[in-house]
Amino acid sequence: MKYLNGTWAILKNKYFLAIAFFIVWMSFFDPKDWGLIFARREKLQELDKSEKHLTLQIADTRKELDLLKTNAQTIEKYAREKYYMKKDNEDLFIVNSAEKK
Repeated sequence: MKYLNGTWAILKNKYFLAIAFFIVWMSFFDPKDWGLIFARREKLQELDKSEKHLTLQIADTRKELDLLKTNAQTIEKYAREKYYMKKDNEDLFIVNSAEKK
């Protein structure tokens, strides 16, 4: 019974109530609550992954551009694959592969 009376006295303490109210308010009702902090951290990780992917894609594009500027065979290969260009004495057949759905 003494334990219960001691607990009740702590719960009636105005400082304890003020601190408990402050912690609950800052954790759930504040504009910068825990949910927002975790959501922003997840968004930051997603943007970091996207940045790494785009950095690799930029490096590949720069390599391809350098090859296009310096190598005539690369220019011909690029024109044939991307724009379906052909020489005068050639026939061009385009085969589309079936995509799995």
